[in-house]
Amino acid sequence: MRDLTQEIIELIRRTSSSLPPDVEKRLRESIEKEEPGSAARGALETIMKNIELSRANSTPICQDTGTPIFQVHYPVGWSTIQLKKQIRAALEEATKKSFMRPNAVDAIYDRNTGNNLGGDDFPYIHFEETEGEDLVIELMLKGGGCENVGRQYSLPDNSLGAGRDLAGVRKVVLDAVQKAQGQGCAPGILGVSIGGDRGSSYIKSKEVLFSEMGTRNKDPNLAELEERLTKESNEMGIGPMGFGGKTTVLDTKITGLSRLPASYFVSVSYMCWAYRRRKMTVKGEEVIYD
Repeated sequence: MRDLTQEIIELIRRTSSSLPPDVEKRLRESIEKEEPGSAARGALETIMKNIELSRANSTPICQDTGTPIFQVHYPVGWSTIQLKKQIRAALEEATKKSFMRPNAVDAIYDRNTGNNLGGDDFPYIHFEETEGEDLVIELMLKGGGCENVGRQYSLPDNSLGAGRDLAGVRKVVLDAVQKAQGQGCAPGILGVSIGGDRGSSYIKSKEVLFSEMGTRNKDPNLAELEERLTKESNEMGIGPMGFGGKTTVLDTKITGLSRLPASYFVSVSYMCWAYRRRKMTVKGEEVIYD
């Protein structure tokens, strides 16, 4: 089996130091929506300077290089054991090169491993076998600050008047945005999962964030809710970094899952403006980065 360790190191470097074009475009557009001389506009302008410097110097966009979340779509016949070894070796080497900060801390004994590897759980790697011939590795780096303001709700929630329907979903998602108050490094991107159990609901709320900004759910009702939540979040006036303004949320992504009759979970994963996600596709001997 082909050794892709060096190619995965490059994927990590690009993800950590260079935002994808769709994210950068949305951030640039947001600057024009804020008042000249305002704290909101100043924050966005500083963000753009940071993005440009990070890309030019191959340095992390944020000092918190986040939890590495890998989605691996592999053809029949590839070894997931070997792919996992290569991903872990690449992450360790990328940490040595300072593309990543050592982030893996043993929660029981409060010790940092120093190499970004923490047992089998860090980094998080999800494997999915596909029928095609291409290998696709997607990576998202999710910072701790935005992870801290994610929330999960069990409906009905009487304190918010939220029932078990899309109207109730809307209420709890807006509650999550209001409670974040810019602490998740706004402007943010919302990943929302409706249904599932507590675990699968949170996982899917992150997975939906791998899709490009502006793409809508195929279900027209969910697509409409995505647009509405982004609009209403921006009407709260929280703004970039909580300084006030018109740009609190850049986009909203929603996915729906099956659930047990007794449960109705809504999970909200909040992604900060440093929306670091990239992918590499292996087509024969060719490696393509997006």
